[in-house]
Amino acid sequence: MINAVGRDIPQNIIEATKKEVFKGAYAFDNYEYTKAAPKVRAVCDPKRSKLVENIHEALVKCGVKDNMTISFHHHFREGDYIVNMVMEEIHKMGIKGLTICASSLGKAHDPIVPMIEDGTIVGIQSSGVRGKIGEAISTGKLRDLAIMRSHGGRVRAVESGEVHIDIAFIGAPTCDEYGNMKANGGKSDCGVLSYAMVDAEYADKVVAITDCLVPFPNAPASISMVHVDYVCVVDEIGNPAKIATGAAKPTTDVRKIMMADYCTQFVINTPYFKEGFSYQTGVGGASIASTISLGKIMEERGIHMGLGLGGITTPMCNLLEKGLIRTIVDTQDFDMGAIESIKKNPNHIEISASEYANPFNKGAYVNKLDFVILASLEVDVNFNCNVVVGSDGMITGAQGGHPDTAAGAKCTIVIAPLLQGRIPAICSNVTTVTTPGETVDVVITDYGIAINPRRQDLIDCMKDVKLPFCTIEELRDRAYAMVGEPDPVQFGDRIVGVIEGRDGTIMDVVREIKAYEFQD
Repeated sequence: MINAVGRDIPQNIIEATKKEVFKGAYAFDNYEYTKAAPKVRAVCDPKRSKLVENIHEALVKCGVKDNMTISFHHHFREGDYIVNMVMEEIHKMGIKGLTICASSLGKAHDPIVPMIEDGTIVGIQSSGVRGKIGEAISTGKLRDLAIMRSHGGRVRAVESGEVHIDIAFIGAPTCDEYGNMKANGGKSDCGVLSYAMVDAEYADKVVAITDCLVPFPNAPASISMVHVDYVCVVDEIGNPAKIATGAAKPTTDVRKIMMADYCTQFVINTPYFKEGFSYQTGVGGASIASTISLGKIMEERGIHMGLGLGGITTPMCNLLEKGLIRTIVDTQDFDMGAIESIKKNPNHIEISASEYANPFNKGAYVNKLDFVILASLEVDVNFNCNVVVGSDGMITGAQGGHPDTAAGAKCTIVIAPLLQGRIPAICSNVTTVTTPGETVDVVITDYGIAINPRRQDLIDCMKDVKLPFCTIEELRDRAYAMVGEPDPVQFGDRIVGVIEGRDGTIMDVVREIKAYEFQD
């Protein structure tokens, strides 16, 4: 069946997942549903302790067994220790057939790949995966379909009951003996616990894992004791120094800085750039650079941002400190500067992932965005974006909040170099669609800027602006003229993954790579 982004979704996948195909970014507006509810075992006896000696005892008390769904959060990114720690103990216990429902998985979790190969893990549901887990899925080692959801889509799936979590494991930088968790105040601070909030509320069993037990009450708590079954103290839950890795770093690349400047000039020439505007960037180098360059113009013109949203980096926090932003609302901190900011600035506020981006609640913050600045691995001539599957067909990225913010913002800007190495980033058809082109308004490259023809209003307001405008087809043609049109990826017949739209429909599928040698 052909969906709204032109992808042919096989009937057997529709039947296996019991899902509809993607019908458009706003097809479910005004949809009604009943929220799910977890099983709760009451704690009436005040003498009953929630403290357990170790992860093994927590697993036993939670009744871990084959074929369960367990969950994790990724606020420590590449510095996370929780996933490997818990899965190692589960593996020792001989448990099989588990599905991991994580907000994201990265290279730090490479050690769980043997557990995919031996059947300990048979399903993965995540915003995305990197490293050897992505290789394992792409080469057909995972038994079940990998399900990739945006951050808002994951919350929707849990709150609606589509995904039922049996046990949630939450890494808490500080926690008291009764389960009140905070993201700060310990030796392994991560800033916020936004992605874990839905897990705490909807999982049947919740285990807080901390390396800093503090006196009761640990208030105000990011996650309350009312959701927590057990508290386990370990030596270390993560390494905050590894949160700012990969894309989450400022850039010194001249090309990326130029694209950031193009982006800033575009933003300030739209009608949305005015006192009290709202703004979010992704964590690509050019996106972070755009925040810095925009801040200089805000200061010069005396314009203030009313709302800074999303995953937060130091440059955004610097604008808050200067008084150029009224409020930052935060679902993830991407560096130590952001973690320190939320500790001390009362106008830097933690929110849940549901408040941030859930398309099935009564109004998420993404719907109030004026601008979002995003990156992409590929963009095609229909403005569809791919942020999960590499040009070689390997799963190597994550949707994150990309589709959520693109759907919500008044002006969605995607920054991408014309070429990623020797591979065109602007192409006829992306390898896999993760964000539909109807929600992408502008594509900025180092060789020109294309405005989506759907946005005649933006085209009109840029008529007298001296920027290198062109069509998306002209960008593609230039890329192909420079390096040639790439050969299509050689996929096999087996489908190994599903890319969900944020509303739970099928956006695209990911097929097994025909031949691939693992890289050390």
